[in-house]
Amino acid sequence: MIIELRVKNCFSFEDQIVFSMKADMRNKKFASNVHRENKFNILKTAGIYGPNNAGKTCLVKCFNAIKKILLNKKPNLMPNLFSKNSVCELGITFLAEGREFSYDLHYDAQKEEFLYEKFSEIQKDQYGNEKEILWLEKDTVNQKYSCIDQDVLLMIPLMSSNNLLCYVIDASKFEHLEKMKKIIVEFAQKIDILNMNNIPMKKTIELMKNKGDLQKKVVEFIKNADLYMDNFEYVDMDQIKIDDRTENEKPDEEVLNMREKLMEQIRLVSTYKGVKVPSLIFDSTGTKKIAALASYIIEGLENGRILIVDELDSSIHFKITRAIVAMFNNELNTNAQMIFTVHDINLMDCKRMFRKEQIWFVHKDQDRVYVYSLADFTAQQGVRDTTDIVEKYRKGALGALPDPELINSLLDIKGNKKGEVADEE
Repeated sequence: MIIELRVKNCFSFEDQIVFSMKADMRNKKFASNVHRENKFNILKTAGIYGPNNAGKTCLVKCFNAIKKILLNKKPNLMPNLFSKNSVCELGITFLAEGREFSYDLHYDAQKEEFLYEKFSEIQKDQYGNEKEILWLEKDTVNQKYSCIDQDVLLMIPLMSSNNLLCYVIDASKFEHLEKMKKIIVEFAQKIDILNMNNIPMKKTIELMKNKGDLQKKVVEFIKNADLYMDNFEYVDMDQIKIDDRTENEKPDEEVLNMREKLMEQIRLVSTYKGVKVPSLIFDSTGTKKIAALASYIIEGLENGRILIVDELDSSIHFKITRAIVAMFNNELNTNAQMIFTVHDINLMDCKRMFRKEQIWFVHKDQDRVYVYSLADFTAQQGVRDTTDIVEKYRKGALGALPDPELINSLLDIKGNKKGEVADEE
């Protein structure tokens, strides 16, 4: 599970920002929203609010870059546009095997080199005091090197910086380096990153092909979403009802990822009053998104995965979005996690749904981008668990709120039209 993300000079973030999933256990409210393991208390969900173009998607991109780096893939990192510095700094703290680990990286996007990497384990005693155990530190700028496997030390300065050390050296020869590689790979492989405006259907197709327990749970999820649907399945083409009126029909939208073979998607059918029809053609955009998302949710909850979703509420009714979040917050969820960006203020509910530290904001002004939690606001500032957070947000007391002046555009348009008429006269 993700505990903390640190970012500096990446995408829209020039100054360092910290996004934390640590739970403040001084507050006992909604204890089921917290995963507890070996003295670590981690939030199961977090929602991120903010205006368009403030930096919410950039935060998701940072998670994606970390995942790619840990899996030895090109990160596509970009330094801040207004910075002359080409070095991006990323750090992730996470829970794996009941232990807390931290990986910090400095990546020169221009040279495509890792100038710095540090991997450590954070241990806690019975009183909650933390102790850092350094496994690896490679600082090519200051020529400072450290490794728990002493035999690696002399080799580090000779290794290429185009990849993480564990990928440019035969890690199997060294006990801790091999263990480190296994830890970061298994952690990164558990992360699913989705954009609801272009969500792939591939996972749902694969699960629907296999008539197993997960497939049944995906179908139940879709049916329980109250879509007036009798059934959802993957069938042979001869079971699909297509007549002369519909055989040339095409999807109304292209918001879903259409890279999968078209015939594969056609074989996903929805049943209404006993009639099987291709979901791709007949179902609404929201219904198709729910079907695509269902497999990630079910697999995530079953296998303890980390789901990071951009625009979770895109084309989905607020009650369904709320129900999805509630599934992850539920005490029956023992090790799955979901982080999502959202605009729907109906979810901003500290009275019935969220702890304060589960609601985050991204705010942008002329100087910088700010990332902060509702928990940063104190009772003295008028923010309590019983406070109407939605009303506070609407009034701008929490920031991260756009202030559109679109009426000026309308006045300009009307003014131009009057001017044109005057010219013609």
